[in-house]
Amino acid sequence: MEAVLDSCVCVWQFTHRKNQFDANHVYDGKPTSTKYLDGTLNNLSCPSTIHNDCHLINMQRSTPVDPTKMGTGRAIAVLTSGGDAQGMNAAVRATVRVGIYTGAKVYFVHEGYQGLVDGGDNIRQATWESVSMMLQLGGTVIGSARCQDFRSKEGRAKAACNLVKLGITNLCVIGGDGSLTGANEFRNEWSELLQILLKAGKITAEEAKRSSHLNIVGMVGSIDNDFCGTDMTIGTDSALHRIMEVVDAITTTAQSHQRAFILEVMGRHCGYLALVTALACGADWVFIPEMPPDEGWEDHLCRRLTYQRSIGNRLNVIIVAEGALDRHGKPITCDILKNLVTKKLSFDTRATILGHVQRGGTPSAFDRILGSRMGVEAVMALLEATPDTPACVVSLSGNMAVRLPLMECVQVTKEVTKAMAEGRFEEAVKLRGKSFENNWNTYKLLAHVTAPDVKSNINIAILNVGAPCAGMNAAVRSAVRIGILQGHNMLAVHDGFDGLAHGTIEPMAWGYVGGWTGKGGSNLGTKRSLPASMIEEISLNIAKFNIHALVIIGGFEAFVGGLELVTAREKFEELCIPLVVIPATVSNNVPGSDFSIGADTALNTITTTCDRIKQSAAGTKRRVFIIETMGGYCGYLATMAGLAAGADAAYIYEDPFGIHDLETNVEHLLEKMKTTVKRGLILRNEKCNANYTTDFLFNLYSEEGKGVFDCRKNVLGHMQQGGTPTPFDRNFGTKMGAKAVLWLTDKLKECYRHGRIFANTPDSACVLGMKKRAMIFQPLFDLKEDTDFEHRIPKTEWWLKLRPILKILAKYKISLDTSETATMEHVIKKRGTV
Repeated sequence: MEAVLDSCVCVWQFTHRKNQFDANHVYDGKPTSTKYLDGTLNNLSCPSTIHNDCHLINMQRSTPVDPTKMGTGRAIAVLTSGGDAQGMNAAVRATVRVGIYTGAKVYFVHEGYQGLVDGGDNIRQATWESVSMMLQLGGTVIGSARCQDFRSKEGRAKAACNLVKLGITNLCVIGGDGSLTGANEFRNEWSELLQILLKAGKITAEEAKRSSHLNIVGMVGSIDNDFCGTDMTIGTDSALHRIMEVVDAITTTAQSHQRAFILEVMGRHCGYLALVTALACGADWVFIPEMPPDEGWEDHLCRRLTYQRSIGNRLNVIIVAEGALDRHGKPITCDILKNLVTKKLSFDTRATILGHVQRGGTPSAFDRILGSRMGVEAVMALLEATPDTPACVVSLSGNMAVRLPLMECVQVTKEVTKAMAEGRFEEAVKLRGKSFENNWNTYKLLAHVTAPDVKSNINIAILNVGAPCAGMNAAVRSAVRIGILQGHNMLAVHDGFDGLAHGTIEPMAWGYVGGWTGKGGSNLGTKRSLPASMIEEISLNIAKFNIHALVIIGGFEAFVGGLELVTAREKFEELCIPLVVIPATVSNNVPGSDFSIGADTALNTITTTCDRIKQSAAGTKRRVFIIETMGGYCGYLATMAGLAAGADAAYIYEDPFGIHDLETNVEHLLEKMKTTVKRGLILRNEKCNANYTTDFLFNLYSEEGKGVFDCRKNVLGHMQQGGTPTPFDRNFGTKMGAKAVLWLTDKLKECYRHGRIFANTPDSACVLGMKKRAMIFQPLFDLKEDTDFEHRIPKTEWWLKLRPILKILAKYKISLDTSETATMEHVIKKRGTV
C-alpha cells in the first residue's frame, strides 16, 4: 500500500486449507481453523471488470490429498522475465520452498527465457538453503534478460527440449504481460514442439509421453501496476517507497529556496505511480497517460502554482509520468514543464528524472508478503492443474489471492491501451479499476477545486486519540481540506478528549495543514484519556464551540471513546451529533477495519530492523535473535513482520503456545544450525504471554542452545511509532480523511431537524474501516459483539489466516486439509448472463 487502497469470495487455494499443525491451539474456546491466503497487508480495489461475472463453484474432494505428497514425482521450474521488480525474490523463495514442501523438485531458470533456451547450467535444481537471505534483496537473484530467441519457434523448441530432458512439466513465470503472454503461447504449442523434437530425434517417445502437457502459472512482477486483474503487482509498493524518499528529500531543499520541483516517475502506459505519489505528497499537479489535461492546461497550471505561492507555500511539486500526453497525443515532458513555469512565472524551477532508482533498493514489507503469498498459491495452482486448465495468473483481489485466466487479464490490459489511443479517457480510468479511479477522484477533490463562496455554517472538529502513529497527519490534512471545500468550518482539537474537555480548540484554514502529509506523529497532539470521566465538560464545549460533528482519529481508545460519547447521548443532548472514528494505530487492533493507519509504517520499521539483525547473525554464525514487537495483545505486527523478515517463529496472544511448542521451536533451530543457514530469528508480541516473557525466552533459548548457538534479544519499543509515513499510510490516511468528511456532510443533512442537528441513531456514530476490498462505515454499537474489550482486540482477525505460511516457509512439518477446491474466476463479463 498502496499500497493502496480500496472479490467475490475467492477460489480455493491454500486459502481454505485448515491449519492443523497444533490441534491443541485454542482461541476463544474453539480450536483455531487457520486458513491460507485469505488476507493481505494491503487492501485495494479490483478493476471494475473483474467482478462483473465471477463464477465460483466449491467442490469437495472425495479423498483428501496430503499436500506434502502433492508434488511427488513432479518438477517445477521458476523464472523471472522482463523488467526486474522488488519482491520477485520473495516470490521465487516461496515457490521453491513450497514446491519442496509438496515433495516436488524445483529448478531455477537463470536469465529468464534466455536461460530456458540456452539450458545447461542456466537450469539448476534449487534447495531449501539456496533461497536463504533472498527476501531482503531487490531485483531478481536468478536474473532476467530480454530474449529474442524465445520469440521464434526454433528457440521455443530448444526451451521445450531442455525442460523435457529434466522432466519439468510445470513452469512458474514471474514477469509483466509480455512475459506471461509468451508463456501462454509456449504452452499452447507444447504438443507441436514435442512433435518437432521427436522427428528431429532430440527426445524419445517415452520422454514425450512423460511430458505430454505443460502447466503454466504466472505472477505479475511490475513496478508500474499496469496489469489488469490484480489490485497490486509485485514491486509497485517498493517503487513508491523509493519515490517518496526522493520527494521527501526534495521537499526540504525546495522549501529552503522557494523552488518549484518537477519529478518524472516511471509509467510509460500507466500513471499509477505518478497518481499515488501525487496523493501521498500533496502535489500541486499530476500528469498521467490515462487522463490528459484539458485544453488550456498551461494557463490553469500557472494560475494554480501562483495561487499556492500567494497563500504562503514555499514550494510547488509537479509529478509527471514518463508516458504523459496532452489531448493531441503530444508528450508532456519535464523539460516542457520546466520551460513553461520558468518563462511564465519566473519561478526557480528544477526537474528530476528518477529512472531506474525506482526499481532498486530493498523490497517493502508489503511486496515481500505479496510475493510470498503469490508463490505459495502459484505452486498449488500448478500441482492442481489439468491439461484442460487454462494458463492462469495468481492475483491479489481485495483480501484474497485468486486465480484468473491469464489471457483474459492480458485482453483487459490491452483494452486500456486501446481506450487511451481512441481518446476514451474516462473509460480508460474505469478499466484500470476501482482503486485507480478512487485515487483519481480523491486527487481531483484535493487539488483542482477551489473553496465555495457560500459557507455551510457547519463546524466539524477533528481530534487524535491514543498513541501517535505515522499517517495521522495525512488523515487530518485531507479531512480539513475536504471540509473546507464543502464549505464547513474545521476545528482543531489539541490533545485528544482532554482538549475537547478543556477547550483547547482552534479553527484550521487551508494553509494550517500544509505539508502535513509526510510528517509522522500527531501534529494535533494526542492522549490516551477516555471521555467518560469528563463527559459534562465535553458536552459544554461542544455547545460552546457549536460543534456539529466529530472526526476521531486514533486507536482502540478512539473506538472506546466514541462508544462512551454515544452512550452518554441519553443524558447529554449536546452529544447527539454525528461522529466517525478513523482507525489509526500501529497495533492494527481497531474493530471494524482490516487495516489501521500507521501499521504499515511500523511494519516496515520492524522489517528493516530485522534485516539488519539477520545480517549481523549471518556474519556471526550460529546466533539466534529474539525480537519483541509492539501491538499490545494484537499479534499483527509480529506475524506480518515474521512473514516479511523470514522469521523462524512469531509468538502471539491469539495463537496460544505452551512449553511443547517452545521445545519444538528450539529443536527446529538446533537442526537448522546443522545446515548452511546458521542463524535464527524469533519474534515475540509484547503481550503474547504473561509468563513466557522476552527474558524468559532469551534464557530458555540460551540454555538449550549451549554449544550450538548463542542468543541475543532486542526490544524495539517506541521506534515502531515514529518515522515518516510510508506511501501506503499517507495514501490510506488521505482517503480515509476525505471519505469521513464526505460521509459526515451527508449525515448532517439527514440529521438536520427544525434548525438544528440532532443525531441519536446507531448509524450516526460509525467506524470507517477497510474490509476486504472496500471502505465501509459500521455503527460503533454493531461492533461491540466482535470486540474483546479486556484484551483490546477484535474477536475475528483476518491476518491469522496467514500464519501457516510463516510455518511452512520456515520448514516446519505441518499437516494441511486439502479437501476443498473451486473453479477459476473470470475477468471478462460473459455476454447473456445475469
